[in-house]
Amino acid sequence: MKKTLSIIALSIIGFGLVSCKKENKETQSAEAVTADSTAAGTSATTDSAAASVTGEAPAAPVSNEPSTSIALSESNFDFGKIKKGDKVEHVYEITNTGKNPLVISEVKPGCGCTAPDFTKEPIMPGKKGKITLHFDSSNFDGNVQKYADVFANVEKSPIKLTFTADIQP
Repeated sequence: MKKTLSIIALSIIGFGLVSCKKENKETQSAEAVTADSTAAGTSATTDSAAASVTGEAPAAPVSNEPSTSIALSESNFDFGKIKKGDKVEHVYEITNTGKNPLVISEVKPGCGCTAPDFTKEPIMPGKKGKITLHFDSSNFDGNVQKYADVFANVEKSPIKLTFTADIQP
C-alpha cells in the first residue's frame, strides 16, 4: 500500500515538473515570436522582450491605440551637484505632434530610487503632457546616471528618459 502511494505521489510530482517545464518553454517561445514580430528595428523593444525571457521584469504591454508622434522638451536632464539625501525631481514635457491621441500606458524607472508621475489621460493632438521623475539620492555617492522607460502608443516605444547627478557628501 505504501509502495503504491509512493509511486502515485512521485508520478504526480513528476507530471507537475514536466508540465511547468513545458509551460515555461511555451511562454519563452511565445515571447520570442512576439519579440520577432514586434521589433521594428528598435533595439529597445527587442531588449525588453529579451529581458522577459531571461527572467527580468517583463516589458509593458503593447498599446492597442493608433500610433501618434511626439516631441520631448528634452530626454536627458542634469541635476548638477546635489547633497546626499536630497530628494529632487524633474518634469519632462511631452507634446503630441501626431494626429491621434497620445496615451502613456506606463513609466518604468530603472531602479527603486526613482519614482514616476505622468499624465494619465489621453493627450490630444497639439496638446502637452508631463512626466515627472522623482529621485532619492540617499543611497548614492558621486556621479550617477538613472533612467526611466516611457511606454506609449508611438512607433519607437519605449522612450528612454535619463538624468544625471553629482552627489556630494
